[in-house]
Amino acid sequence: MTENALFRRRVGSVRPSHLMFTSGVGALVDLPNFSVLVKGLDDWSHQSLPEAMPINEPRLLKAVQWSLRTESVRSLMPAPWMEGLDKDPNGPAARVGVPVAPFPNWFRCTACNDLGALDSGVFGFENGKARKPHEARFFHEKCKRKKPLAVAARFVLSCTNGHLDEFPYSHFVHRGGDCPVATHPRLRMDDRGGNLGANVEIKCVNCEERRNIRDAQGKRGEENLPRCRGRHPHLGIFDKGCDRAPKMLTIGASNQWFAQGLAALAVPQSGASALGAKVEQHWDNIEDVPRAMYHWARENAPVFKELDRWTDDEVAEAIEAHRARLAGAGDRDENTKGPVDLRTPEWEVFSAAKLPDPSDDFTLRRDLDGVPGPLKDIYADVIQAERLREVRALIGFTRLDAPDPEDAELVQMVPLARSSPSWVPASEVRGEGIFLKLPEDLLQEWEGRIAGSGALRAHREAYGRYRGNRYSERIASMADFDVMAHWPGARFIALHTLSHLLIRTISLECGYSSASLSERIYSGTENDPNRSGILIYTAVPDAEGTLGGLVSLAEPERLVQLTRRALADARHCSSDPLCAERLPHAPADFLHGAACHVCLFVSETTCERGNKFLDRRFVVPIDGSDLALYPELP
Repeated sequence: MTENALFRRRVGSVRPSHLMFTSGVGALVDLPNFSVLVKGLDDWSHQSLPEAMPINEPRLLKAVQWSLRTESVRSLMPAPWMEGLDKDPNGPAARVGVPVAPFPNWFRCTACNDLGALDSGVFGFENGKARKPHEARFFHEKCKRKKPLAVAARFVLSCTNGHLDEFPYSHFVHRGGDCPVATHPRLRMDDRGGNLGANVEIKCVNCEERRNIRDAQGKRGEENLPRCRGRHPHLGIFDKGCDRAPKMLTIGASNQWFAQGLAALAVPQSGASALGAKVEQHWDNIEDVPRAMYHWARENAPVFKELDRWTDDEVAEAIEAHRARLAGAGDRDENTKGPVDLRTPEWEVFSAAKLPDPSDDFTLRRDLDGVPGPLKDIYADVIQAERLREVRALIGFTRLDAPDPEDAELVQMVPLARSSPSWVPASEVRGEGIFLKLPEDLLQEWEGRIAGSGALRAHREAYGRYRGNRYSERIASMADFDVMAHWPGARFIALHTLSHLLIRTISLECGYSSASLSERIYSGTENDPNRSGILIYTAVPDAEGTLGGLVSLAEPERLVQLTRRALADARHCSSDPLCAERLPHAPADFLHGAACHVCLFVSETTCERGNKFLDRRFVVPIDGSDLALYPELP
């Protein structure tokens, strides 16, 4: 948009974390008066930000390169942003940000219900208040009233290949044909409300033809819509050969955009020193600096200023040690090409007998007295994570179906750029957390006890139905599809359920909002079946995540109180007996048992598996069966 008295470029703001979860590239952002589409990375620019520094996290960068099957991605970059907007809303900072475009381009006048596209010339735009971008609005210039508000017509089309397009109002109301009276017919949209779904009528003023939007809903409605055109409006391109039937969505629908991203904790290599961790983090910036220039680099290079605690000899030695380690890893990688494992290094550090040296990014502390006495049958180890740094990267997104974190290729990922990008959007947050490790002998005894139970069998069968129902439209042949692939197992369900119980108790008893907490479950894998850890940590970019309140909950007395209340509350739910008796029997394909919004569910940004794989009966006794991991309170 051209910047003049009526047109200012800034139309709103979002948090950096929103660009990772809800408002990233390709997403529709619902502003007060209209909606916008976040453009692709080709339109983003950091050129006006000479000091924009990439976010360093080597392990995550390698994982991004493998996931995108390209090494063209050389950096993880924060969203373009410049300080000074509050002081001078007309200054340079107002011209820096994430580029967006109005979408959909069809608008309805709130006074006369006229429906038209932006390029029809009947709508104007005004955004004249620098300090009030939320008042930016489109208006109907041809209306009898003076500049009435025009709002986005709230329907769009999408398909399972991730395409997004305008709703074809003229095609729809004329039942696939043209208006017999006018080449550019005048349309109106009458929103009648109602409680039986959408009750919106589209009318052609010229020929009097009319049709209700209900004719475009559901399976039958797909027959009344044209085939997908393969449009990616965030990239400004059309894919050829899309054969999918589009589905109608409303603006604000939760399934119009799902982030596909990766996240990693900045943990040092197992046994690495604090210096070694810094060298690994900033390797791309320091590997080629000769030792003779260290003195100059300490004065001029921001990266070297983080190495002030160590001498030149110590830095040089650490650099050579890391270079040798990379050479050995490169030889191994040639023989074992595959996805980058982000969880194993984290598990190794948390479960190590000797904790790594404290650093600005990662500091762990273990109580000298070990696990509190009343909890020795509950936990095998308790670690206070006083400092954590988590980096998240957005690598793509999906529409209609959320990506499966264990089998991402089943859902078509939409790219962030027209060609292979040299960077991807990323954000970092600093926080704190609690790591809890469960006794391995306790878990193995419990797994053997419930292996043949009807409850676990019901969960397994529901998982197969869920996979089959969800992906049947996306794969060529169900005969070649393993519906039980990536089944997480009973251990994961128990660890995940315990994690949610603790998160909810922390929120209720200690004042943290559940949305400010996150979880990482370290459950057994094929290569390491004995993993049994839970990390609950803060992951929000504000003060709530770094004030020490969460770490203090791992002190012996408070941890005993917290665990007792979590397990005691889990025995009862105000939705019992409905909740306690719930199991996913055929034809149901939901992936939880005794769990609901009252007792176990948390916010979507908190749970790493979307409130799936939860069941109270596997942690505490609720139905008289012998399925509980903890039959008695501590």
